[in-house]
Amino acid sequence: MNLKLATAALCLTPFLIQAEEQKETSPMKASAEFGALFKTGDTKSGDLKAGLDFSFEKNQWRSSLNFDVLVRKTETEVIQEDGTVTEEFETSDQKWTIVGQTNYTIEPNGKNYVYGNASYADNRFSSFDNQSSISSGWGRRWFETEKATLDADVGPGYKRDVLKEPDENGETTHDAFIIQAQALYKRKINEHVEFKQLVVAKYAPKNGANSTYKAESSITTKLIETLQLKFSFIVDHNTDVDESKENTNTQTAMTLVYSF
Repeated sequence: MNLKLATAALCLTPFLIQAEEQKETSPMKASAEFGALFKTGDTKSGDLKAGLDFSFEKNQWRSSLNFDVLVRKTETEVIQEDGTVTEEFETSDQKWTIVGQTNYTIEPNGKNYVYGNASYADNRFSSFDNQSSISSGWGRRWFETEKATLDADVGPGYKRDVLKEPDENGETTHDAFIIQAQALYKRKINEHVEFKQLVVAKYAPKNGANSTYKAESSITTKLIETLQLKFSFIVDHNTDVDESKENTNTQTAMTLVYSF
C-alpha cells in the first residue's frame, strides 16, 4: 500500500507544480494513442492497444507520466456440459502499465539532474500478479542538439513482485533492492519523423531475485499537425519466471497518436 501511495504521489508531482506556476503558455504536453487489429480466417482474434502520455517541462523541472494498456481476445473452442462444442472469445492477453518520473536539473541550464521514478505493471498472463518499483538517483543529459538528445540516469531503488502462485517457500511476495539504470535517446530524422529508443534495467543483486530489462524502439511519423502514426517494438525480459512462462516477451504495434 505504501508503495502504491508513493507511486501516486510521484506521478502527481508535475500536475501540482503546474497548478502553482500557471502561465499563458502551458508547459504541459499530452497525447493519446490507439490501435486495433482484428484477424479472421483459421484464427479469429482482436487486439486493442491504447495509451496516454503526459509531459511537463518548466525551468529546472522535467516530468513525464505514461499509461499503456494492451488487451487481446482470441476465439477458442469451449466444450459445454452437454458435450457440444461452441466457439467463444476469451481474453488471451491483458497488460497495463503506468510509469512516472520527475527530473530536477541541479543548476539552471545545466546538464546534471536528480530524479525520482515509480512504476506499476499488471500482466494477467505472466508469472506475476503485479510488479512495482521506485527509484531515485543521479542523471545527466549527455548531449543535446537541435535534432537529438540523450538522457541517462542511475540510482538505487526497491522492487516488489507479487506472484500469482506461491513459490517453493510458500511466499507470494518477493521484495528486493535494485540498481536501476535507464537511457532515453530521441532524434528528429526530419521535420515529420522522430525516432526514440528507451532502455531500462532493474538489476536485483540479491541471489535468486528477479531482475527486469526493457527496450522500446519507436518511429513516429506526422500525418497532420496533431495526428501521428507510430510504429513501436518492445522487448521485456524477466530473469526469474515460472517454468511454463517465457523469460522474454516482445510486442510490435502500429498506433495512431493524437497530440493535444
